[in-house]
Amino acid sequence: MIPRRKTRQIHVGKVLVGSDSPISVQSMTNANDYEGTLNQVTECAAAGANIMRMSVPDANAADVLRRVVLVSPVPIVADIHYDWRMAILAADAGAACLRINPGNIGSSDGVREVVAAARNNKCSIRIGVNGGSLEQKLVEKYGEPCADAMVESALANARILEELGFGDIKISVKSSDTMMTIEAYEKLAAACDYPLHLGVTEAGGIMDGTIKTAMAFGALLRHGIGDTIRVSLSADPVEEVRAGIKMLKAFGLSKRGLTLISCPTCSRKCIDVMGIAARLSEKYKDEAHCITAAVMGCVVNRGEASHVDVGVYGASQTDRTGMLCIGGAASGTLNNDEIFATMCAEIDRVLDENNKK
Repeated sequence: MIPRRKTRQIHVGKVLVGSDSPISVQSMTNANDYEGTLNQVTECAAAGANIMRMSVPDANAADVLRRVVLVSPVPIVADIHYDWRMAILAADAGAACLRINPGNIGSSDGVREVVAAARNNKCSIRIGVNGGSLEQKLVEKYGEPCADAMVESALANARILEELGFGDIKISVKSSDTMMTIEAYEKLAAACDYPLHLGVTEAGGIMDGTIKTAMAFGALLRHGIGDTIRVSLSADPVEEVRAGIKMLKAFGLSKRGLTLISCPTCSRKCIDVMGIAARLSEKYKDEAHCITAAVMGCVVNRGEASHVDVGVYGASQTDRTGMLCIGGAASGTLNNDEIFATMCAEIDRVLDENNKK
């Protein structure tokens, strides 16, 4: 395991954030009504989200939050911009955490009221600094958004909360620029002991956004930086959750779900690697329990198929057959069109046995 950066530990509802607590995965709803919001929260939670966030721009949204909180399987963070009064409504409505942007939250008197509401309702607060919405004085000081400006904003606003006697704080310093994001988090991590929420803001669609975010997360998680994450995509919120979990799995920081190993294929392939792998990925995309599987096109890569719970490697190109491996041992030859169903049956059996332990 990668050694984690030591931080103070806070609560977001029942979820611990910071130090050695597991890195939590978040997403954010984008529906405007109760039913749509609750459906997204429920779907994301089923996919592995530990925390969900909702925007609260007005009193109607605060009422939706209140109703969702009553039945949500995970804590809800209220996302507040421009009007500090919405933070008070959200805290009173049951939000587990308030996300405020110091660049646009309003007056110091308003911040004082927000802190009082958070304390009274046992809410934590995330100071969410975005490169594109820094305080004007910092833009003028530095000439343009940069890592140093984001860090200065974050620390200055954390001091304000601390001076008001409030310490249940986590911080994010996001930019749509991957390198600026990495630099900002590295500098912030060295300057404080607050837990950090990682993200590349406005990262883009599924392909571009996932790649940009993975590059940033890889650089930071490798050094133990990051306590909770969101992959910000122009896509269905549940895709953010799936992407985030896969990124944590790649670093050994999550054991949730299916770990699938498959080869890129070449002219030696004996079986439909791409088709079988795609179908397995889809079927088990939201599996909660840990299991490993492998699909290898030929005998060259049979070793990978022998070091997982359930694997297969191509055995004969002429007959389009594969060798099934269970727990590392060869278990019989299968025709290409039998492989997917047989692997699913074996994966389900292993999952069932593990659940009984």
